[in-house]
Amino acid sequence: MPNEFSIDYTEACLVLNDSPKASSALSRRCLQHILREKAGIKKGDLGSEIQQVIDSEKLPSHITDSIDAIRNIGNYAAHPMKSKETGEIVEVEPGEAEWNLDVIEMLFDYYFVQPEKTKQKRELLNKKLSDIGKPHLK
Repeated sequence: MPNEFSIDYTEACLVLNDSPKASSALSRRCLQHILREKAGIKKGDLGSEIQQVIDSEKLPSHITDSIDAIRNIGNYAAHPMKSKETGEIVEVEPGEAEWNLDVIEMLFDYYFVQPEKTKQKRELLNKKLSDIGKPHLK
């Protein structure tokens, strides 16, 4: 995992038990960095960036179904928002912060882990094909 992407994620994991709010804010920041650098979206506010990546239909639906949760949970982690029902400031629950980390992990798997696994498998097969005089994979 490139360090530029793992720094915020690692910190979000480290603070999860002490501060789900801080973890969620870091997950939000990590998401925005991934979208800008890996998804090829145009910079804007996070809501429009998420919409761009959803509209592109390049991500699997199990990721796009959850990606906007990071923005919403991160928003009430970063900005005091009051419940209309109780008037109390809405806090980030540990399960919500964990969900954010799960979504970041799905993005890491999609953008980094699976392409690397495929690359390694292709290299091994291409070597074997070369050894028997056959052309490489297309």
